[in-house]
Formats: sequence, C-alpha cells, structure tokens
Amino acid sequence: MSQSLTNKGTVQEHDLIMRGRRLLDITGVKQVESFDNEEFLLETVMGFLSIKGQNLQMKNLDVDKGIVSIKGKIFEIIYLDEQHSEKAKGFFSKLFK
Repeated sequence: MSQSLTNKGTVQEHDLIMRGRRLLDITGVKQVESFDNEEFLLETVMGFLSIKGQNLQMKNLDVDKGIVSIKGKIFEIIYLDEQHSEKAKGFFSKLFK
C-alpha cells in the first residue's frame, strides 16, 4: 500500500511532533511505503523513517503538504540510514519477500 506525496517543487521541512506518546505529527513526508497497526514505514525528505508501536492508525494524511498524523501507542522511532544499514536491509528484505 504505497502512496506518493507530492511537494510541488519546493524544499520541505521535516519535523516530528509527538504528543504524550499517543499522537505523532510528521511533516516532510514524501511517501507512505507501508503501514499496519504495529509499524509505519515512511519516506521523508531526510530518509526512511520507521515508527513502531501498538494499535497504530493513520489519523490524517495531507498529500499536498506531506503531512502524516499517526495515533496509537508509540514504542520506537528510527531513521533507517547508514548507521542502521543492516537493520534497514533486514527490514526491506522482509518487506519484499
């Protein structure tokens, strides 16, 4: 379930705003790669972002502005970049089996 978020040619800012570990607003989202009630994988302007938790739901999606809001109990927020390359490889290999 991949959804592309367009940006109309401007450079977007990327922010994470968490309220009480139950609501997460993310800006600068380029694409929603996948999501379920335990994990979201987003492509942001600063790399891939994995959000893990329990009872996660997409509360809001603004395609034009690149904003995603997620509600549920959030356990972990990780950028999958060079520091986590092994974890990212493992995650993507599971994703594309």
